[in-house]
Amino acid sequence: MNLGRLCRLLKPALLCGAVAAPGLAGTMCASRDDWRCARSMHEFSAKDIDGHIVNLDKYRGFVCIVTNVASQGKTEVNYTQLVDLHARYAECGLRILAFPCNQFGKQEPGSNEEIKEFAAGYNVKFDMFSKICVNGDDAHPLWKWMKIQPKGKGILGNAIKWNFTKFLIDKNGCVVKRYGPMEEPLVIEKDLPHYF
Repeated sequence: MNLGRLCRLLKPALLCGAVAAPGLAGTMCASRDDWRCARSMHEFSAKDIDGHIVNLDKYRGFVCIVTNVASQGKTEVNYTQLVDLHARYAECGLRILAFPCNQFGKQEPGSNEEIKEFAAGYNVKFDMFSKICVNGDDAHPLWKWMKIQPKGKGILGNAIKWNFTKFLIDKNGCVVKRYGPMEEPLVIEKDLPHYF
C-alpha cells in the first residue's frame, strides 16, 4: 500500500479520535454525518423543548434513561412511571431525557409547545427535548448512535419499533441496556443500583 493511500485511510480515524479526546470539542464528532465515531452520549447535543441547544456533556456523571415519547398509545403508564422514577432517583443521580417522536402511528402530532403543556399535565420535571425522528436518514445522530452500540441493538434489527423505547446510559455516557416499547419504565428500576 502506498503512503498516500494510507494517509487518506487514516486521516478520518485520526481526526475523529482527536475530536473525541477529553477536553476537546467533543460535540463535533457527533454531528449529522460523523456520529459513528462518538464514544459516549456526552459528545452529542440536542435542542430542548424550548428550542435551546443542550450539550449532553451536562449529563456526565449521571445515570440516564433516554426515551422517545408520544401523547397517545401507552402514554399514561410510561409518563406516570417515568415521573415516579425521576422523583425517587433524581437525588441519587438519575436523569431522564424524553424525545417526542411522531414516526409511529402519528401519535405525537403536536408542536413543541403543545407537547410541553401535555407533559406538564403529568407533572413532568425531567428534561424534555424538541420533537425528533429516531429512525431513517433524518434520525437524530444520538439515536443513530445508541442503536448501533453493542448493548443498544434491538431484536429483529436495530430500528426503533415504537414510542417509549428506552435506553439506560451509565455515568460515562455508554449504553448499558435497551428496553422495548412494551416494557414499562419500572422494569428499569431493578437495573439502576448497578450504575449509581
